[in-house]
Amino acid sequence: MLKRKFTGYLEQYLQSNPDKILLVNGARQIGKSYTIRYVGKKMFRHFVEINLKEDKEGEQVFADVHTTNDLYMRLSNYPARHLGDKSDTLVFLDEIQSYPHLLTMLKFLNQEGRYRFIASGSQLGIALSQTPSVPLGSIETQQMYPLDFEEFLWATGISDEWIGEIRKHFECEEALDESVHNLLMKRFQYYLLVGGLPEAVNKYLEDRNMMRVRTVHKDIHDLYRIDASQYDDEHKLKIRRIYDLIPSHLENRKKRIVYKHIENKAGKDFSDYADEFEYLSNSGVALEVLAISNPKFPLMETEQKRLVKLYLNDVGLLTHLLYGLNVNAVLQDIRSINLGTVYESVVAQELHAHGFPLHYYDKKPTGEVDFLIDDYGRLKVLPVEVKSGKNYTEHSALSKFLQTPDYGIDRAIVFSNERQVMHKNDVVYMPVYYCMFLQYNPIDEASAVLPELDIPEMM
Repeated sequence: MLKRKFTGYLEQYLQSNPDKILLVNGARQIGKSYTIRYVGKKMFRHFVEINLKEDKEGEQVFADVHTTNDLYMRLSNYPARHLGDKSDTLVFLDEIQSYPHLLTMLKFLNQEGRYRFIASGSQLGIALSQTPSVPLGSIETQQMYPLDFEEFLWATGISDEWIGEIRKHFECEEALDESVHNLLMKRFQYYLLVGGLPEAVNKYLEDRNMMRVRTVHKDIHDLYRIDASQYDDEHKLKIRRIYDLIPSHLENRKKRIVYKHIENKAGKDFSDYADEFEYLSNSGVALEVLAISNPKFPLMETEQKRLVKLYLNDVGLLTHLLYGLNVNAVLQDIRSINLGTVYESVVAQELHAHGFPLHYYDKKPTGEVDFLIDDYGRLKVLPVEVKSGKNYTEHSALSKFLQTPDYGIDRAIVFSNERQVMHKNDVVYMPVYYCMFLQYNPIDEASAVLPELDIPEMM
């Protein structure tokens, strides 16, 4: 079994006896159902799993459930054994977006407290936005992702203790020994090829056969395209077209989506495809990176939705589409192959998995900076550049960006293949695998507690 960070989170959540129902959101084939099933069977005497997508496509047992009693009646006939109560029974409603009316019912299931419930779905963001009565006070939504690089290291035999030592070097901004660096770079290259989809990682671990891994990539990529078929023909075709365009747009100098390319029609803009972008982002199959007009903390204040970059949700899918079975494109230093797009994609995937909203900056005369993230520890914006070649210290756009006094930015990170950690002109140069340690809002919990206020005596 693959070790996942989400497993620990889920166990802690269920042990805390929360007063809400957890909704787990994320793309298909990233391990949501497997993880919930594993934890549910481990922690509860009675575990009931219902795949509502399969039910909708089959017997539709839950299609006409409109009260909690209707649901309890069907649950009583579902398993082959007696159900207990909230203390020992967990009911898992998988792909709950298949029946949006059940999302509204979660409020009443939570209030009655007859059993513990957990739900998951691959398009919960879309379903919740279209549900007229969202039970906000009764649910908690958590996102799950493909394996990040640290989880891939676990899968390939690297221990927590070993990673802990690497983390110390990152925090002290120190380089690793050359032998450790070389080992991590090789693991990183394999991660670029395999990615973090659990089935692909398991195939890789079985016999290192990339043909079998690529078959998984092809099947899942096709599945993501097919999933768009739930929409009418007009939306379906545009969603698939945008999804298919992602790799080619990333290979352009300007990596953002060019709207006229979607339907080969001039005069189109973001508003013509807002629903399609929402689907791709909320379903988890694409990572949306929004432009920033003014790079000040917090970044969300100046987001520009009309200028969008999209990355695939898994770097293994990208290298499958770009290079197929030719692993040498990644494993060997071939001068004709520019891995910049691949490196940017994996860093986007890491930042997204670690909780960062994704932003970039591109404005004349500065140029484009790959990523901007909020540094909550310093209440500043932190630019992040990604370089795959030898000339990793050449970054005119980033240099101009740092030299703009109005921005007030005094620190940036450049990730590259190089082992050494180096400081130069407000830029810290780090090996690319250190991106696995960037965390969103890493503030100590104790420091986030407000001090007590002195209450003056009444006159």
